[in-house]
Amino acid sequence: MSKGPGLFSDFGKKAKDVLNKDYSPDQKITIHSSSFSGVALTSNVANKGGLSSGDVGARYKYENAEFDVKLETESNIVTTLSVTDFLPSTKAIASIKLPDYNSGKFEVQYLHQHASFTGALGLNKSPAVDFSAAIGTPSIAFGAEATYITASGEFAKYNTGVSLTKPDSNASVILADKGDSIRFSSLCNLNQLNGGAVVGEISRRFSTNENTLTVGFSYVVDPQTLLKAKLNNHGNLGALVQHELMPKSFLTISGAFDTKALQNTPKFGLALSLKP
Repeated sequence: MSKGPGLFSDFGKKAKDVLNKDYSPDQKITIHSSSFSGVALTSNVANKGGLSSGDVGARYKYENAEFDVKLETESNIVTTLSVTDFLPSTKAIASIKLPDYNSGKFEVQYLHQHASFTGALGLNKSPAVDFSAAIGTPSIAFGAEATYITASGEFAKYNTGVSLTKPDSNASVILADKGDSIRFSSLCNLNQLNGGAVVGEISRRFSTNENTLTVGFSYVVDPQTLLKAKLNNHGNLGALVQHELMPKSFLTISGAFDTKALQNTPKFGLALSLKP
């Protein structure tokens, strides 16, 4: 386990990744390449709901700094500059999405052995202020996050939670949506799944009395093949298979089904990520 409690945004992340990561109804192709100068290039082409989109990105690392730039088909240019350890245990991130000059954002992350803090400020006349904090140890941590809108003087978001972590399992409880919802998730790694995991998640929204129970698993078929599936109490079934065609190049096929409305057409997604 890592040192310190980690960031609040990481509470329940492993369970969330098993249930959500790489599931997509879209078709997508990603090609990675790198040059001897240290510049990494990435090209994406996607088909979402019959609409095609794409982007081309470049990443350059130098010592403790990293610069990213991405050109999208909508004529947007997204740039991000991050610097690690410019102060001990501190990371700074600056980003902007051109031509929207009001989209600029500056973020600072601080990770200590017993605490972590993040703060982000929008670079405009009436910025939103995001901040989070977590205290504890790698085994147990308590945290909270909030977003304050300076223009209205109100909090747009505030969440709090606790995370419990062991070498072969972890669990978290998050009170979110200004206290209107609560989510409990648990993950257990099993040797029977060859390094895979079983996940359970229960969420409740108090304003609508809606409860959602989701169970899922990941199974390592062999060193190159991963199988995942999930099902919730509303009858939504998802399945995914990911195969490593060559080192760091993956083919991912996923599907979504509504078991309570079998007449509906299932949704399938295909993603190909190539890294020559």
